Amino acid sequence: MDKVILIKYGELSTKKGNRNFFINTLYKNISRKLVNYEVNIHKDRARMYIEFLDKDLDSIISIIDKVFGIHTYNIANIVESDDSKIQECLLEVISKEKFNTFKIDVKRSDKSFPIHSQDYNRVLASLLLKNINNISVDVHNPDLLIKVEIREGETFIYYKSYQGSGGYPVGTQPKGLLMLSGGIDSPVSGYLALKRGVVLDCVYFEAIPHTSIEARNKVISLCKKLVLYCDKINLHIVNFTPIQEEIYKNCREDYVITIMRRMMYRISERLSHKYNCHVIVNGESIGQVASQTLTSMEVINSVTNMPVIRPLACFDKLEIMDIARKIDTYDISIIPYEDCCTVFVPRHPVINPRIDRCICEEEKFDYNTLIEKAVEDVNTIVIDDSEDSEFSDIL
Repeated sequence: MDKVILIKYGELSTKKGNRNFFINTLYKNISRKLVNYEVNIHKDRARMYIEFLDKDLDSIISIIDKVFGIHTYNIANIVESDDSKIQECLLEVISKEKFNTFKIDVKRSDKSFPIHSQDYNRVLASLLLKNINNISVDVHNPDLLIKVEIREGETFIYYKSYQGSGGYPVGTQPKGLLMLSGGIDSPVSGYLALKRGVVLDCVYFEAIPHTSIEARNKVISLCKKLVLYCDKINLHIVNFTPIQEEIYKNCREDYVITIMRRMMYRISERLSHKYNCHVIVNGESIGQVASQTLTSMEVINSVTNMPVIRPLACFDKLEIMDIARKIDTYDISIIPYEDCCTVFVPRHPVINPRIDRCICEEEKFDYNTLIEKAVEDVNTIVIDDSEDSEFSDIL
């Protein structure tokens, strides 16, 4: 018996003139992810179909579960659009399931099929009631909702619906630059940006020897989790040590985090222009730490004209942690290797910084030259989802 993975678009179906662009992007993303499998992928404006080998089903499902743009999918049995063959197939597949109540939902797009949909609902329901013990029909809340789609030449029979990742296919929006640390929040923010179709580059600020190689390895591991949801990620590693040391040497202690974040935004803006990124993405959540009060955000954000997306702005920490566990980044993020945002946290960081005070503090050292050097010397690695990716050349 032939089977197919039947993909339903969900939110993509709300698109009008550019629906084909979204569907074609989804098709390309799925095709790239399944390049090592023997599959045939077909699409139309309503559905996408993946023909597969039975031995690969579990592996393919684990992949498409992480492809954005899929609302739901089903494993559908395919049979010739012939009454006797439909009944034979339906009875064979449904008799293997355990359930108490069911409902049949027939859709007859092939009007040459001789039995109308409502009449065929009753025919197929009677078939199951006669051949399977202790079951009954429940049209409102059935244990098993059985879909029968009769098309010209072939009929799909399916009954279990699996939830996809939703959102838009990655690549339906241009590139953004994710400020990725080793913490819990920024990987989740990256995941949510990918879910809206944004292609991601990442920037990581390290301050060796104040931060360790292990902290960098954490970030690489986090990228490898995020890349499961896209094609590849360019990770730009910035040597932040000279800038951070100048800040701590010259600036008042309560302002060092604010000044440091302003420098990171300046560097991120320049990297965005350099690598054709249209937006900066970060993991800030309102009020979570001193640099994420609304006043701090305003003062820090003032150094860039780039749009800044904060997907987690209105999430609380427990919600963020739940998503981190869902996408398997949480256990990596809590490994105790500090990044440059946490290694020198002052005892009493300013909560409501002033822009004029920041400008005065920044005038104490030549940050423009340091920033130019940091951007010039950025170290970029490409991370994809291949299992044998190695980064020993930069470690």
